[in-house]
Amino acid sequence: MYIPFHDIAFEARVWIYQANRNLTDDEVGTLTETLKAALEGWEAHGEALTASGKIFHHRFVVIAVDESETLPSGCSIDKSTRWLQEIGPRLNVDFFDRSLAYLDAQGNIQTVPVSAIKNAVLNEEIEPNTTVFDNTVATKAQWMSRWKTRADHTWLKRYFKEQTA
Repeated sequence: MYIPFHDIAFEARVWIYQANRNLTDDEVGTLTETLKAALEGWEAHGEALTASGKIFHHRFVVIAVDESETLPSGCSIDKSTRWLQEIGPRLNVDFFDRSLAYLDAQGNIQTVPVSAIKNAVLNEEIEPNTTVFDNTVATKAQWMSRWKTRADHTWLKRYFKEQTA
Protein backbone atom coordinates (compact mmCIF):
# COMPACT_ATOMS: atom_id res chain seq x y z
CA MET A 1 0.00 0.00 0.00
CA TYR A 2 1.48 3.31 -1.11
CA ILE A 3 1.38 6.29 1.26
CA PRO A 4 2.94 9.74 0.79
CA PHE A 5 6.57 9.94 1.89
CA HIS A 6 5.88 12.54 4.58
CA ASP A 7 3.40 10.09 6.18
CA ILE A 8 5.70 7.07 6.42
CA ALA A 9 6.94 6.29 9.95
CA PHE A 10 10.28 7.69 11.08
CA GLU A 11 11.39 4.11 11.82
CA ALA A 12 10.65 3.00 8.24
CA ARG A 13 13.52 1.26 6.51
CA VAL A 14 14.89 3.15 3.51
CA TRP A 15 16.88 2.30 0.43
CA ILE A 16 18.47 5.07 -1.60
CA TYR A 17 19.25 4.65 -5.27
CA GLN A 18 21.31 7.30 -7.02
CA ALA A 19 20.94 8.22 -10.66
CA ASN A 20 24.20 8.62 -12.53
CA ARG A 21 22.86 11.84 -14.07
CA ASN A 22 20.23 14.47 -13.35
CA LEU A 23 16.71 13.39 -14.24
CA THR A 24 14.53 15.72 -16.28
CA ASP A 25 11.18 16.89 -14.90
CA ASP A 26 9.43 14.52 -17.32
CA GLU A 27 11.59 11.61 -16.17
CA VAL A 28 10.89 12.44 -12.52
CA GLY A 29 7.16 12.41 -13.34
CA THR A 30 7.40 9.07 -15.15
CA LEU A 31 9.51 7.54 -12.41
CA THR A 32 7.21 8.86 -9.67
CA GLU A 33 4.11 7.38 -11.29
CA THR A 34 5.86 4.06 -11.97
CA LEU A 35 7.10 3.92 -8.40
CA LYS A 36 3.68 4.75 -6.91
CA ALA A 37 2.01 2.02 -8.97
CA ALA A 38 4.65 -0.54 -8.01
CA LEU A 39 4.54 0.36 -4.32
CA GLU A 40 0.74 0.22 -4.30
CA GLY A 41 0.91 -3.50 -5.03
CA TRP A 42 4.13 -4.32 -3.16
CA GLU A 43 3.76 -7.42 -1.00
CA ALA A 44 5.76 -9.81 1.13
CA HIS A 45 4.39 -13.35 1.28
CA GLY A 46 0.95 -12.13 0.19
CA GLU A 47 0.80 -9.34 2.81
CA ALA A 48 0.65 -5.73 1.64
CA LEU A 49 3.64 -3.59 2.57
CA THR A 50 3.06 -0.04 3.74
CA ALA A 51 5.56 1.81 1.61
CA SER A 52 6.48 5.06 -0.02
CA GLY A 53 8.92 6.37 -2.55
CA LYS A 54 10.03 9.76 -3.69
CA ILE A 55 12.63 11.32 -5.97
CA PHE A 56 14.82 14.02 -4.42
CA HIS A 57 17.04 16.57 -6.15
CA HIS A 58 16.31 14.97 -9.54
CA ARG A 59 18.96 12.40 -8.58
CA PHE A 60 17.94 10.16 -5.69
CA VAL A 61 15.16 7.59 -5.49
CA VAL A 62 14.24 6.86 -1.88
CA ILE A 63 12.05 3.84 -1.17
CA ALA A 64 10.73 3.37 2.37
CA VAL A 65 8.78 0.55 4.01
CA ASP A 66 7.13 0.53 7.43
CA GLU A 67 8.47 -2.68 8.97
CA SER A 68 6.25 -2.34 12.06
CA GLU A 69 3.29 -3.60 10.05
CA THR A 70 4.77 -6.20 7.69
CA LEU A 71 8.43 -7.07 7.23
CA PRO A 72 9.68 -7.07 3.66
CA SER A 73 11.05 -10.41 2.52
CA GLY A 74 14.17 -10.99 0.49
CA CYS A 75 11.99 -11.56 -2.56
CA SER A 76 10.08 -8.32 -2.05
CA ILE A 77 13.31 -6.36 -1.63
CA ASP A 78 14.65 -7.97 -4.81
CA LYS A 79 11.44 -6.95 -6.55
CA SER A 80 11.96 -3.30 -5.59
CA THR A 81 15.45 -3.48 -7.06
CA ARG A 82 14.07 -4.95 -10.28
CA TRP A 83 11.73 -1.95 -10.71
CA LEU A 84 14.72 0.33 -11.04
CA GLN A 85 16.67 -2.19 -13.11
CA GLU A 86 13.77 -2.24 -15.56
CA ILE A 87 13.07 1.48 -15.80
CA GLY A 88 16.74 2.53 -15.80
CA PRO A 89 17.47 1.41 -19.37
CA ARG A 90 14.26 3.01 -20.63
CA LEU A 91 15.40 6.34 -19.17
CA ASN A 92 19.07 5.70 -20.02
CA VAL A 93 19.92 5.99 -16.31
CA ASP A 94 22.00 3.76 -14.05
CA PHE A 95 20.63 3.64 -10.49
CA PHE A 96 23.26 1.14 -9.36
CA ASP A 97 26.56 2.89 -10.09
CA ARG A 98 28.30 2.96 -6.71
CA SER A 99 31.52 4.37 -8.14
CA LEU A 100 30.41 7.96 -7.55
CA ALA A 101 30.19 10.07 -4.40
CA TYR A 102 27.57 12.81 -4.36
CA LEU A 103 28.23 16.30 -3.04
CA ASP A 104 25.92 19.25 -2.53
CA ALA A 105 27.80 22.30 -3.77
CA GLN A 106 25.51 25.21 -2.83
CA GLY A 107 22.40 23.44 -4.08
CA ASN A 108 24.05 21.83 -7.11
CA ILE A 109 24.61 18.09 -7.03
CA GLN A 110 28.13 17.20 -8.07
CA THR A 111 29.68 13.79 -8.44
CA VAL A 112 33.21 12.69 -7.77
CA PRO A 113 34.46 9.25 -8.76
CA VAL A 114 35.24 7.31 -5.58
CA SER A 115 38.67 6.58 -7.05
CA ALA A 116 39.37 10.35 -7.18
CA ILE A 117 38.25 11.25 -3.66
CA LYS A 118 41.66 11.05 -2.03
CA ASN A 119 43.09 13.51 -4.56
CA ALA A 120 40.03 15.76 -4.24
CA VAL A 121 40.67 15.94 -0.48
CA LEU A 122 44.39 16.59 -0.99
CA ASN A 123 43.56 19.36 -3.49
CA GLU A 124 40.96 20.76 -1.04
CA GLU A 125 38.15 20.28 -3.56
CA ILE A 126 36.43 18.29 -0.81
CA GLU A 127 36.86 19.71 2.67
CA PRO A 128 35.69 18.35 6.04
CA ASN A 129 32.66 20.67 5.99
CA THR A 130 31.66 19.85 2.39
CA THR A 131 28.06 18.63 2.34
CA VAL A 132 27.78 15.09 1.04
CA PHE A 133 24.92 12.65 0.61
CA ASP A 134 25.28 9.62 2.88
CA ASN A 135 23.27 7.03 0.98
CA THR A 136 24.02 4.40 3.61
CA VAL A 137 21.33 5.64 6.01
CA ALA A 138 18.93 2.85 7.01
CA THR A 139 15.79 4.57 8.32
CA LYS A 140 13.69 7.61 7.50
CA ALA A 141 14.79 9.20 10.79
CA GLN A 142 18.44 8.78 9.79
CA TRP A 143 17.62 10.04 6.32
CA MET A 144 16.07 13.17 7.83
CA SER A 145 18.92 13.84 10.25
CA ARG A 146 22.06 12.80 8.40
CA TRP A 147 21.46 12.02 4.75
CA LYS A 148 22.97 15.40 3.90
CA THR A 149 25.90 15.79 6.23
CA ARG A 150 29.47 16.97 6.52
CA ALA A 151 32.05 14.89 4.68
CA ASP A 152 34.01 14.32 7.89
CA HIS A 153 30.91 12.70 9.44
CA THR A 154 30.81 9.95 6.80
CA TRP A 155 33.05 7.22 5.47
CA LEU A 156 35.06 10.03 3.83
CA LYS A 157 36.51 11.00 7.23
CA ARG A 158 39.41 8.58 6.75
CA TYR A 159 40.74 10.76 3.94
CA PHE A 160 40.88 13.80 6.20
CA LYS A 161 42.79 11.80 8.82
CA GLU A 162 45.28 10.76 6.13
CA GLN A 163 45.64 14.39 5.05
CA THR A 164 46.65 15.54 8.55
CA ALA A 165 48.92 12.55 9.23
